[in-house]
Amino acid sequence: MRKISRTRARLTVAAAAVGGLAIIGAALATMASAAPIPGYRFTTLDNAKDVTFNQLLGINNAGVIAGYFGSGAQGHPNKGYELFPYGQAHYANENFPGSVQTQVTGLNDEGDTVGFWSSMNTASMVNDNFGFYQLKGHKFHSVEFPTGDNASPPVNQLLGINDHGIAVGFYTNGQGNNRGYTFNVNTKQFTRVLVPGYPSGTAGPSLTAAAINNHGDIAGFYTGSNGTTDAFLDEKHGRFRTLAVPGASATQAFGVNDHDEVVGAYTDGTGSSATMHGFTWTPGGGFASVDAPQGQGTTTINGVNDAGDLVGFYVDATGNTDGFLAAPAHQ
Repeated sequence: MRKISRTRARLTVAAAAVGGLAIIGAALATMASAAPIPGYRFTTLDNAKDVTFNQLLGINNAGVIAGYFGSGAQGHPNKGYELFPYGQAHYANENFPGSVQTQVTGLNDEGDTVGFWSSMNTASMVNDNFGFYQLKGHKFHSVEFPTGDNASPPVNQLLGINDHGIAVGFYTNGQGNNRGYTFNVNTKQFTRVLVPGYPSGTAGPSLTAAAINNHGDIAGFYTGSNGTTDAFLDEKHGRFRTLAVPGASATQAFGVNDHDEVVGAYTDGTGSSATMHGFTWTPGGGFASVDAPQGQGTTTINGVNDAGDLVGFYVDATGNTDGFLAAPAHQ
């Protein structure tokens, strides 16, 4: 299906249409000069149904985690779940009815979840993607941005939702570029997310809206005219911040909490020598690098709650993709 490209590396969300479920947040961003943060307690959390591939994508203020298992390779479809408390007996399956693959990518404090599903699980991992939301564990609703310019197969993903029922996500157009948007689950209204100063049509930058907080501030990433991928924080009151880790070849934001703490991943270097690192960014403190102890150079952070708890994934020494929870040491 991301992909948002969370696959194995969690993102490349910009490439979303390719692959198993777009693994949203895969791994593109590595922080070349961000300071390390020693103050987290890391716990690896893998669903025993497939310990070789888990990605944790969101966490709410009650500590409930959204994620999925399965790499998306043919015969190993993505299967969504929620988790709380943190034991094997508490992985609750959440899959769009009739789907072949599902990722649960975001959740709020009201019991609502969002994600995307696919009717396919091909060897090429080029699959259709359709966004969905589920309110308080009840009926699933599929979501597609209204456009006549879709990728083939189509790609739509919802990646985050706040407590007011405003979801964010993207679709991929016929030129292969992502178009970020918000979707109001109450009014069913779509609104494009744009970069100020850039054109809004087919010439506009490829942009993914990945997370939204309760103030309406949106985090994500876009690729500018110079070809560089940078993160952003689009604040509801009108300020648009471009966030780029100094020295990184790419920076992607995947989560934001109500304190405007932004999390994501950045890429150090290019090609076969590239490494990926998680990061946090705060308005007063700037960037800090965060690597799981068992995943140095392979860490992606996908979600953050208001207590500063982080969720994401890393690739371990055996090549497995493992989900993790990182709690601030002071808790």
